[in-house]
Amino acid sequence: MPQPDIALFSPLPRAEVIKAVERRSPARVPLVQTKWWGEGFAELHGNALRRFDRYPDDVAFLWLQPVDIPRMGLSWNTDGGGALDARRVLDDWSRLDEFIDKLPRADLDPQFDALARETERLRAQDRYIVVAWWRLFFERPWALRGMENLLLDYALEQENVHRLHTALCTQYCSYLDRAARMFAPDGFWTSDDLGHQTNAMMSTATFTAMIRPYYDTVGSLLRERGIHWWLHSCGDNTALLPLLADAGVAVFHPVQKGTMDARAVADAHGARIAFCAGIDVQHVLPSGSTDDVRAEVRALLEIFDRPDGGMCIAAGNGILPGTPLENIEAFLEESVRAGARHRAAFR
Repeated sequence: MPQPDIALFSPLPRAEVIKAVERRSPARVPLVQTKWWGEGFAELHGNALRRFDRYPDDVAFLWLQPVDIPRMGLSWNTDGGGALDARRVLDDWSRLDEFIDKLPRADLDPQFDALARETERLRAQDRYIVVAWWRLFFERPWALRGMENLLLDYALEQENVHRLHTALCTQYCSYLDRAARMFAPDGFWTSDDLGHQTNAMMSTATFTAMIRPYYDTVGSLLRERGIHWWLHSCGDNTALLPLLADAGVAVFHPVQKGTMDARAVADAHGARIAFCAGIDVQHVLPSGSTDDVRAEVRALLEIFDRPDGGMCIAAGNGILPGTPLENIEAFLEESVRAGARHRAAFR
């Protein structure tokens, strides 16, 4: 018997999202970050976006910022820095000691107290809760040093890169440890755009030497606390996926269309890692018809939703201004209805 809409369009209980991540046969494919409005999108449409409120957010996010440059009180001018380009915050390695010394302390950070009441509300609603921040061990140094500088640093400044990574790793783990004690989150969401359009940003050897040890440390802490690790990484991550799974990444997002062979990736790694499959926001969602969008959702389900689960569905990245609202509606509705039908077929 078909489920009534009032149940179908309600957020999934926490246990059902856990089943999806851990491949234990959830009732429906969870929706995660499906209403990810890109820059300027919310301002463009305003209250018109309320039409999407009926579609569930099956994962609730608690956003933290463990490295907040304005709060650090650095002795040099950082105005205009912090972009993912050459406008560097850490413009000279001689400043590294001060940068490390002035990183915020998790035990004194007021962000945690501000999130405590929200956590209580979400727990009362039986929601799956994710603690989140953007940028980890590639994107964060990239933001601090600039892309070209950082890639050169991997060859010329390895000792300083490792000192920075070690400090960031200690910082992240202190924030995750306090979050685990205060909020008991189910997941941790973060990002490291490790791929470009045709390959990874670095060789597997460079990743293993420069970044992998810190991934292992974060992954170990999360496993000890029973927290799922969700990683967003744009571009082609095919070569790195086995290393990410080994380090403890539990859910990978988005498997970017046009850069990775989705079928091959799902077949090769679906038994080890869950996929938060992202609909294409570059071409299909902004430029396709509503039928194209619905067909794309069904194609993702066919590729990633295994008999035991292991799939969530999301926007691949921020939804661009110019994307028709009727296409977003088609994406959301098809994700709910087809996601439920696809799961029912396995029972």
